[in-house]
Amino acid sequence: MADSDTPPASGLPPGTFDEAVKPGTALLRLETTGSREGILDGAWWPRSRDIVAELPALVSALTEHLGPITRVGLDATAWDELPTRLVVDDRVVHIDSFPIGDDTVLITRGEQDHFSLLVVPPHATPQAARAAMSQAVRAGNVTQAARILINTGTGRKSST
Repeated sequence: MADSDTPPASGLPPGTFDEAVKPGTALLRLETTGSREGILDGAWWPRSRDIVAELPALVSALTEHLGPITRVGLDATAWDELPTRLVVDDRVVHIDSFPIGDDTVLITRGEQDHFSLLVVPPHATPQAARAAMSQAVRAGNVTQAARILINTGTGRKSST
């Protein structure tokens, strides 16, 4: 990306993009408008529940488009093991975990700017994942993450 194409740290991502965060590993999509009127700012489709393997690529991709990421909030029940911080691209990213089960990841840029991303479960089919991600990034979307996953057939697998 050329310097003139780089969004300022306080700006929002330019237009829609589908970013292969790591070839064959994850897919990230962000809302196309600067209004941020919907309840979700984007969607992420990790390939596993191993946050140490998945998170660095997500943070790197987001940093390229949003600026430095300082904190990530995750649903503790959705991931195998959660460290309290990771070093990504020579920066410490703090990880907060909550037992909320809301199918999102909260991204903090700087001190206070927050982004909420739908987390599509790794087991989702490509078609269902694309449908869930498209709904999440639709401008003005008011559908909660859990409902999007149910509507698209990508909800969590039961442990039974």
